Amino acid sequence: MSCLKKILAWPVLPNCLTLGRLIAIPIVIILLSLEIQSPMIAAAAAIVYLLASLSDLLDGYLARKYGNESNLGRFLDPMADKLLVFSALILLVGLQRAPAWVAFLIVSREMAVTSLRAIAVEQGLVIAASAQGKQKTLIQNIAMFCLLWRYDLFWLSAHKVGLFMLYLALITTYWSGGLYFYHFFKAGRRKAPKTPENHS
Repeated sequence: MSCLKKILAWPVLPNCLTLGRLIAIPIVIILLSLEIQSPMIAAAAAIVYLLASLSDLLDGYLARKYGNESNLGRFLDPMADKLLVFSALILLVGLQRAPAWVAFLIVSREMAVTSLRAIAVEQGLVIAASAQGKQKTLIQNIAMFCLLWRYDLFWLSAHKVGLFMLYLALITTYWSGGLYFYHFFKAGRRKAPKTPENHS
């Protein structure tokens, strides 16, 4: 037990998990490019995606619990999350399993919020991650897994479930994005210096 605790407390473990998520991206791409040969390969791609997305929960938890947060992790973690979702989404559009317009809207929102986050850091504004943002990520990952999976899920069509979750992800994506913009401008107004009154 103590050995496991030492492994979990290993300072670079969170970053290793994040790098593992980046490594999972080409694996998913290769598996999907071969999926026409066997439905099992598509299932393998879905499982690899699922494990990679779950690692996001684990690396954040370990970093906070053992105080192993780092600037490298803060940079790599959101990038790995977005690249994982983007790569799967674009491939699914190519396989005609996801609408291109939904993919475009989701990618556009993520790029806009990422740019805004960079501006916030430059201006010294601290905007905490919202519960809606975490819900958005969870729903996106469920949608990607279902669309990658080619078998029925508990007698339900995985594709139909995936499309429903994808549309739900689109709604939550823009809802959480709108909240981020709102908090950004609200924080900016609080920080803006007050203009001296003219008493002349």
